[in-house]
Amino acid sequence: MKAIERYVFGSFLSSFVLAFLVLSFVLTIGLLVQIVGYIIDGMPASLIGRFAAVSFPETLQWTIPLALLVSSVLVFSRLSADSEIAAMRACGINLLAIMKWPVLFALAASALCAWINNEIVPRGHEIRRSLTSKLSVENTVDLIEPGVPVRDFPGVELYVKRKEGRWLYDVTATITAEKGVTRTIHADKALASGDGEDMALELYSFTIDPVDEKISAQGRGEYVYYPIEVKSGTYVKKGKDLRFFELLDKIRSERAEIKAARPERKEGRKGLSKLKVELSKRFVFAMASLCFVMVGIPLGIRAQRKESTVGMAISLAIALGYYLFAMLMLSNQKAYALHPEVLMWLPVGVCFALSAWFVKRNL
Repeated sequence: MKAIERYVFGSFLSSFVLAFLVLSFVLTIGLLVQIVGYIIDGMPASLIGRFAAVSFPETLQWTIPLALLVSSVLVFSRLSADSEIAAMRACGINLLAIMKWPVLFALAASALCAWINNEIVPRGHEIRRSLTSKLSVENTVDLIEPGVPVRDFPGVELYVKRKEGRWLYDVTATITAEKGVTRTIHADKALASGDGEDMALELYSFTIDPVDEKISAQGRGEYVYYPIEVKSGTYVKKGKDLRFFELLDKIRSERAEIKAARPERKEGRKGLSKLKVELSKRFVFAMASLCFVMVGIPLGIRAQRKESTVGMAISLAIALGYYLFAMLMLSNQKAYALHPEVLMWLPVGVCFALSAWFVKRNL
């Protein structure tokens, strides 16, 4: 590595470490607050430890690409503002030469993020979703937060406006039956009870709409005992819980089922599209590290004034555009006719095209 390349890469690396630490602290504040709340509520230390162990590594999928973007823009905008880039050009040093090591570092970071997204993040989803099945009734009630929907119970979404011990007030439960019928139960108050394995709500002054799948009318009553399963015997993995090879196997099996079951082909394609989008999302998010560096470096060179403000604005615009488009495709993951798993790669292509155009203009 030449002295100038070493100097540029050293500045880039030190800036990346600082940005990574700052972003990691910011993104984990909410997680730390949640963990402290669990400790105060008396959640078992073993479960808190498992929750923290899987949650902290997941932040790397966001902090690494964003730190690379910030360091690329800030370092190279400073070099440009101090006329160091111009001096390098005068000495015959090509822009591609000084970009080489940051880009290689970003490529390694993308590989690391791909591993995190395919191995660590799915494991974290699975553990967090299955934690509820290991809680006692007391712990489960403690985790119910007023004003926050609870979606951890199989087939039930619970919303509570106020809580005093085991008494829950202004309770709304949305229940999805096996046949796809959705019922809504609202009660003025409810008492949580159970035997330590399953929880039950004793609902007072309640309404239920509809009464059941055969009666579409609304029903009313003064008291009903409604059990909620806390400990599920078997946990069925979802797409987000599957690791890379598990997800590939699931995609192959879905394709085979679609070919075999023609009457249900439409629903099968929707499920297959969701799995494909999930797979694409993992690699698109991982490619953000490489894309952000390849676009951030030439854009940083063109930001001649006050690199701190201009650079941060550029970084924010790039990151928002990249992730918002990916989220848009996630929201349309069932629209298999649009091939969202392919469209999701559009931000990667745009970043590569922008990088090639800007680099060519700065050569």
